[in-house]
Amino acid sequence: MLGPVILAASRSDKMRRFVSAAPGTKQVVARFIAGETVDQVIPIVEDASAKGLEVTLDVVGEDITTAEQSYAARDAYLELIDRLKELGLGARAEMSVKLSMFGQALEGGHELALANVRPVVEAAAAIGTTVTLDAEDHTTLDSMFAIHEELRKDFPQTGCVIQAYLFRTEDDAHRLAAAGSRVRIVKGAYKEPASVAYQDKAEIDRAFVRIIKILMAGEGYPMIGSHDPRLIAITQELARQAGRKLDEYEFQMLYGIRSDEHVRLAAEGHRMRVYTAFGTDWYGYFMRRLAEKPANLLFFARSILTTG
Repeated sequence: MLGPVILAASRSDKMRRFVSAAPGTKQVVARFIAGETVDQVIPIVEDASAKGLEVTLDVVGEDITTAEQSYAARDAYLELIDRLKELGLGARAEMSVKLSMFGQALEGGHELALANVRPVVEAAAAIGTTVTLDAEDHTTLDSMFAIHEELRKDFPQTGCVIQAYLFRTEDDAHRLAAAGSRVRIVKGAYKEPASVAYQDKAEIDRAFVRIIKILMAGEGYPMIGSHDPRLIAITQELARQAGRKLDEYEFQMLYGIRSDEHVRLAAEGHRMRVYTAFGTDWYGYFMRRLAEKPANLLFFARSILTTG
């Protein structure tokens, strides 16, 4: 029951100030956030590459209120791509973007977000990599999918994310599991009403498995975003049944969570991508990580108590 409370707190300015000021926050944030600058995250990309891992990089900070902030977000990704190009890391790192950070929620936001994300997708393609559009709350998804469809006309490798807890997602998966598509499936990390989303963990897990089956049976490239050992084992079996080779799908896990498992799966020959967030506006991302797993919240509470 704590998850919905924490997700509500992720939108609270008062809680943002409290959490940011807590003595143990910096220590815990460092577990999930790879740094604040491009210079700090590049060594992490290089280390992951040396271990046979790939990464997807997320510049955090979706809670913007002005068009100028959306332009700054675009430019932050373009700076990141320039650095990856300089270091020859394009083949090991893709980008994940939240369209809210690109202005989607502002007046005229659909067109603004498309205009901002297009140069990022173009620059990524130029260095041999791509961009995946992250899923946010259910009210944003029609716009996200429309932008995804538009971008794929020129950049067919552009990926998108679907969330197992939403009732609509099985239909979305059938539509998206086409040749050339790249689709990441996750459980979902936003507070959604019972009218649009499963609320029970067991129901969400069952939906996750049904959607994996759809993606594995399709012609696209599934990206499985989960840390759950049972769901990882089920994915491996479903991929085997579908006749997929190890390079015809991939696992994705968050930076700082089950790092040994990242290396183990890569050593077995799986494509393993680490979702790596960085930047100064970490609060919303950090709170969703706490909401996803009670152990994360306990870790945070212990750190505050022992540091304060």
